[in-house]
Amino acid sequence: MKSAVETLDPTKVKLTVEVEQSELAPSIEHAYAHIAEQVNIPGFRKGKVPPRIIDQRVGRAAVLEHAINEGMPGFYRQAASEAELRPLGQPEIEVTEVPLDAEGSLHFTAEVEVRPEFELPSLEGVKLSVATAQVSDEDVATRLDALRERFGTLVGVDRPAAEGDYVVIDLRATIDGEEVDSVSGVSYQIGSGNMLEGLDEALTGLSADETTTFTAPLAGGDHEGKDAEVTVTATSVKQRELPEADDEFAELASEFDTLEELEADLRNQVAESKVNDQAVEARDALLAHLLAAVDFPVPAGAVEAEVHRHLEGENRLEDEEHRAEVADQATEALRNQILLDSLAEKLEIQVAQNELLEYLVGASRQYNMDPNQFIQTLDQNGQIPAMVGEVARSKSLAVALRDVEVVDGEGNAVDLSDFIGSEEDDAADAAAEAAEAGDAADDATAIPAEDAGTEATDEKAKA
Repeated sequence: MKSAVETLDPTKVKLTVEVEQSELAPSIEHAYAHIAEQVNIPGFRKGKVPPRIIDQRVGRAAVLEHAINEGMPGFYRQAASEAELRPLGQPEIEVTEVPLDAEGSLHFTAEVEVRPEFELPSLEGVKLSVATAQVSDEDVATRLDALRERFGTLVGVDRPAAEGDYVVIDLRATIDGEEVDSVSGVSYQIGSGNMLEGLDEALTGLSADETTTFTAPLAGGDHEGKDAEVTVTATSVKQRELPEADDEFAELASEFDTLEELEADLRNQVAESKVNDQAVEARDALLAHLLAAVDFPVPAGAVEAEVHRHLEGENRLEDEEHRAEVADQATEALRNQILLDSLAEKLEIQVAQNELLEYLVGASRQYNMDPNQFIQTLDQNGQIPAMVGEVARSKSLAVALRDVEVVDGEGNAVDLSDFIGSEEDDAADAAAEAAEAGDAADDATAIPAEDAGTEATDEKAKA
């Protein structure tokens, strides 16, 4: 296969490819076999129609179109790989020459947006500051109250509703006098903000069996976004009564016998949480440092494709104000992705299979899906490479953090080794995987980050 690359702009290239007859031949043979299974020609059984008869009855052009459409994704993928391109979206493929005889070649061009080239800064001497992981008595009390909330009971109160109270409500929404939605007997906690805009304010100060009316945009349904007149009635007001924080509660809510032991454990939990927060803060600070140190263009076509996908999913393609918001978000997300992909490549990040599996199992929980079913669905939709990319980007920041100094607000060094590991840890993990998988599986124990790009190769070429 012969190919040449022309740079159209910093984020777009044109790939000109020539596929020789020998490389196209397997696709042509498959096209003949597939067409032979589909056509009915007197004197021949299905699947046994010779190529020359198919050429006469169906036409050589139809065979070539079938063969080119079938083989194009592979031809494009190979050409892009050989040219060391890093595609960021769907290619625009145009077939420019079709091999009408046995000696001819297939010629096509592919225009595609690619990752821009830029130089990552050195991390030598970089110092990042994160919050001090200090545990206060208030932190422990807050966590204890949250635990008490889980064991609390709702009791009715004879007073106006206040923030934090639970109110059982009947609600009716109308537009121009016509009812468009209604619910009854729904329990709602004031301050949660998970129903209608303005509902918290309307319910605050309302006693049982009192009614009020307010105007709010509807949050869903056929009239989503439209202002409606909402009538809400509080049928009851309840507050959550918490159990006393004592030894009896400690026995009820934990494996500890005393409140003192429970509070000590909660203090340890808060400390672990704050150290975890330091790791997240350090990763965010490093990403911000890298973004501030480099300047590169973001492919406009890739951004527009993501914006269109997002708005189409929300059925808001005509909402220009929302389009601008989504465009900003998509641009920022793609900029982060490009930088982290480059960082992963520079650091030669590889994703071990156990790292990928751990990530996929965690993701399955977010979707409340069985892990095996979740992974199978991703595989069927060709999304595993994208998941590898996500793990590689996250890992690249963790590895890069090993080269910077992280201090807390008081100037003390912060130990993030439990989160970012070390080269010795990486070597030990790799050795363990290799030993477990065996020599025959060595090539499958790690997935190079560069194989996790977002290139798409399912374009259909038309002969």
